[in-house]
Amino acid sequence: MGGRGSSSGVSNKGRKYGTEFTSLYQSGNIKFVRYNDSKSAKTPQETMTSGRVYVTVDSKDELKAITYYDKHNRRYKQVDLSGNPHIIGGEPVLPHTHKGYEHNEKGNYTVSPKEQKMIDRVTKTWYNHLNSK
Repeated sequence: MGGRGSSSGVSNKGRKYGTEFTSLYQSGNIKFVRYNDSKSAKTPQETMTSGRVYVTVDSKDELKAITYYDKHNRRYKQVDLSGNPHIIGGEPVLPHTHKGYEHNEKGNYTVSPKEQKMIDRVTKTWYNHLNSK
């Protein structure tokens, strides 16, 4: 899972595909993952599973971002749930959406009603999972 070279099977850092992230939990097409290489929470840029939505969880089990992928399994949208607010319309906004393969390639946007429904679903699913442990 994850990108950074997933189509070749090896990342730019020489890591085998699937070793950059740890899968924490899965609910339907939503997979909760944690980045392995540091305490900062990077998001997967690519996936090998069509229709997959990843939720990145930081080292404190807090939700960091939701990432969506296009028909070529490349990231096209990321909804940041925590971290630094971005200025949209002159106001600091969090959560917010980034569009494009790169983090801020096509700009920052406020969360749409459909994205808010996904945020609510992901949050409920994750905290129900944590409480059931």
